[in-house]
Amino acid sequence: MDSNRNKIVIGLAWLLFWSLMVAVAVQDYLANYNNDGKLWKPVLWEGSSMVAATLLMLLQDRLTRRYQPLVATPSRWFARQALWLPLYWAAFVPIAFGIRIAVYSAAGETYGHGPWPHVFFYESVKISIFIGLFTVIRFGLLSYREMLDARLRAERANSLLQQAQLQRLAQQMQPHFLFNALNTVSSLMHTDVDKADATLAQLASVLRTTLDLGGGHETSLDTELRLVRGYAGVMAERFADRVTIAWQVDEALLPCPVPVMSLQPLLENVFKHTVERRRQPVAIVVSARRDDGQLVLAVEDDGGTLADAAPPGIGLSNLRERLAALHGERASLSLAALSPFGVRAEMRLPCAC
Repeated sequence: MDSNRNKIVIGLAWLLFWSLMVAVAVQDYLANYNNDGKLWKPVLWEGSSMVAATLLMLLQDRLTRRYQPLVATPSRWFARQALWLPLYWAAFVPIAFGIRIAVYSAAGETYGHGPWPHVFFYESVKISIFIGLFTVIRFGLLSYREMLDARLRAERANSLLQQAQLQRLAQQMQPHFLFNALNTVSSLMHTDVDKADATLAQLASVLRTTLDLGGGHETSLDTELRLVRGYAGVMAERFADRVTIAWQVDEALLPCPVPVMSLQPLLENVFKHTVERRRQPVAIVVSARRDDGQLVLAVEDDGGTLADAAPPGIGLSNLRERLAALHGERASLSLAALSPFGVRAEMRLPCAC
């Protein structure tokens, strides 16, 4: 609830209260003055009280706004408001009764009232009750607004913290990927310059795709696959004749959002823990499918073991942290052994397409 809405609520409650007071005064006047046709009198009595109380409350509100943070400590806030009661006792009667006397005089009548000490005492008690009631209402509204503001600040802080965390993880991820790719090019430089040149071209394509992603934390599966295919091309050049990669992707899922560079660490894990350690050919399958309302992305091979893949590298640890930051418990990353050999890395995400 913002400040303007707060004022509107208090203003409407104030008008409703005095409307009821005027209505009661009119009914009482009709019952006791035999309907002499001068209904302006009860309206004036309560109207003048409303004007006097409104002026004093507006003055109080203006001069006590700097104490609004004290709402968090109610005793101190109410103590500040209570300091204004003597002003109401001293100023309410002169303002309200001054208006009544002036209007009566303009109408050629005399406004009668009791002894001034009695009037001051009675009106001071009455206005203290009225102001106390509305001070409690005002405190409730201010407390509610402060609670909402505190919740909003907490949500913003959490959001900024999450963005900072994701940015840190993304910055950590990109140099790691670049380091591995350049190592691949470095290895090829000693054996096949043409392949090294072709690999550099593929690496440039991957980096252009990465730059196109900007600072976002998610991208479409289509864009993610373009990046992963580029990475796969770089690595396949290094391990020529030792690896084959099959792509099993449901094209209907291509628009679905996925975390940036989420498939690449899964594929990198296979190269690092399986392809590099084996001399036999390794078959890799990259798949994307829908299962029970979830998007399932998987990378599996036919030569690794879970013991080899178990130590989490920077890529998988990074990915787990990013999934937790983006989706909490709605996303997961798991490794499973295949029979007789092989490891399946599976990532499950909320399917938003």
